[in-house]
Amino acid sequence: MQLHCIDTGIVDADDATRPLVVLHGLFGSADNWRSHIKQWQQTRRVVALDLRNHGRSPHAPGMRYAQMAEDVAESLGALEITQFDLLGHSMGGKVAITLARQRPQAVASLIVADIAPVPYEHGHDEIFAAMRRVVEGQPESRREADALMAESVDVAATRQFLATNLVRDDDGILRWRVGLDEIADGYADIIAAPDGEGAYPGPALLLRGGDSTYVRDAHREAVAAVMPEATWQTLEGAGHWLHAEQPEAFQQALSRFFAAI
Repeated sequence: MQLHCIDTGIVDADDATRPLVVLHGLFGSADNWRSHIKQWQQTRRVVALDLRNHGRSPHAPGMRYAQMAEDVAESLGALEITQFDLLGHSMGGKVAITLARQRPQAVASLIVADIAPVPYEHGHDEIFAAMRRVVEGQPESRREADALMAESVDVAATRQFLATNLVRDDDGILRWRVGLDEIADGYADIIAAPDGEGAYPGPALLLRGGDSTYVRDAHREAVAAVMPEATWQTLEGAGHWLHAEQPEAFQQALSRFFAAI
């Protein structure tokens, strides 16, 4: 599958810096990374991808990590990118881990943001319920859509994040651009561990939010088995969306990591 991407292109004709490939989390998109991309693109090429059933990428059944990693590999191949630094957040982090295990020669370094290579038990029932209410309610304004989602989701920031996926159709109705049915059908695979076998041998960074419960000290053994060279860093004052909540600290952590490898 050819994925939609934001591709900043090379910095100049003599640029020898490896591209940075960025993968978003569940219900996210490449657009969520635009403020970071503006900074990174000053010194390197950045390619932020919409994973299948997200953003402007095609919709298709199947959300296994092996499938999503192959989508990424195929899309980068079409861009003639053969080696790159790879950053993934949450679900995108599991895609990144899978791709790094499958193609370690292509992944020069791996950065995983607030996810561990383990299965998770938490659910998104209230998220799916909120999104279904929007489908059924056919809102014509974002205020109407927010009111529909509020029946299931109390946190305004979560509703605002979900609303980044709303687009207006030809009849003026706001609809989801994500493949909601495909994501729901593949949800068991999304909360599963990454695919692939063995360990990624290259340099790696695991960033976690200090207020997040997604990556715990109890996961250190699992992380070491998959990313034996990984260093850990905790961003205090950040939750699961650490790149949005502590953007400067996030940028600084990546800069230090790249400078050290």
